[in-house]
Amino acid sequence: MNDLSFASLLTPEGRALLDEVRGTEPAQELAVATRLRREHPAELVSAALGQARLRQRAAAKFGAEDAERMFFTPHGVEQSTRTSVATHRAERFRALGVRSVADLCCGIGGDAIAIARAGIRVLAVDRDPLTAAVARANADALGLAGLIEVREADVAEVDTAAYDAVFVDPARRGGRGRIFDPEAYSPPLSWAVGTALQAPLAALKIAPGIPHEAVPAEAEAEWISDGGDVKEAVLWFGTEPGLVRATLLPGPRELRGRGLPNPRVRPVGRYLYEPDGAVIRAHLVAEVAEELDGGLIDETIAYITADELRPTPYATAYEITDQLPFNVKKLKALLREREVGVLTVKKRGSPVEPEELRRKALPKAHGPGSATVFLTRVAGAPTMLVGAPATPPTDGGRS
Repeated sequence: MNDLSFASLLTPEGRALLDEVRGTEPAQELAVATRLRREHPAELVSAALGQARLRQRAAAKFGAEDAERMFFTPHGVEQSTRTSVATHRAERFRALGVRSVADLCCGIGGDAIAIARAGIRVLAVDRDPLTAAVARANADALGLAGLIEVREADVAEVDTAAYDAVFVDPARRGGRGRIFDPEAYSPPLSWAVGTALQAPLAALKIAPGIPHEAVPAEAEAEWISDGGDVKEAVLWFGTEPGLVRATLLPGPRELRGRGLPNPRVRPVGRYLYEPDGAVIRAHLVAEVAEELDGGLIDETIAYITADELRPTPYATAYEITDQLPFNVKKLKALLREREVGVLTVKKRGSPVEPEELRRKALPKAHGPGSATVFLTRVAGAPTMLVGAPATPPTDGGRS
């Protein structure tokens, strides 16, 4: 999609076409396109159908109601922040007393929308003309144009002194895919940190795989998961320097680092706890292990074991019934004996692919039972732990 085809979607004819092609299935596109091109320009029809596809993809991040009103680019759908995460961040800005935010590298405006909905005035900046135009159209489509000013500019040339806070979301994808070196972000992380240090308050969105040693001493580091999937990390400036936290959505549930030493390694107990990905990324497994009165099954593996079943929002509990050295034949015999027909395979610290083990170990004559197998290491030895999800007693609201 180019600037001209996008502009055509904003015309009365373009908007009418968007309404007409809403919900078009991929198998129907050719027939729909052929019919519509009899009365509308071919380029406009293609743009409308392309936008319909993007809206369908975006529904998972933005919700169907917003996605059907918004506009997207392929890159924008891929890189934009999920609404639940953007809303969490916006609420934190609001709780910190922020009334205005300079959103640098705003993309299609996902974060700007969430911030504006929190009642905060936003300057949304992007240097790409099409992206800026899409962000402007989205602010208008959602009735937020009064709170969001979209500016097409190089973020390095924007004066943010008049704003209470700065938010920077550098591009982390290039022509060859995902960028892992923070200095190869666009703009580089060093520039973003420099900009953040000049602001009263700032938040920098970064990849969750950032090494802890790359986190500036002046920053608070937050890892965020949504529904168990790690989505991003955020460096906050002007809050609590040195603090590390894991935030789990929905909730939110927040686990703060306390600088605990690594948990002890102990024999596998009755229960195995799989920490949330944000907890692992934030290096807060020790905090969860202390809460559970547990230890690690191996000094290099982020599985916690304990003898007691306790409620925690920060890990998923499993009851372990069997511990076997890695041996596919023994596992297959065990599954046959238990009449297992549904097998979930998880791994940490094992080179074996779950799908490969499932294919080899699941008996051909499937039974009604189910089981979970963990491919891992216990005290350095390749091990298979067999069990099933456990339901802890309610905690009465404790987090």
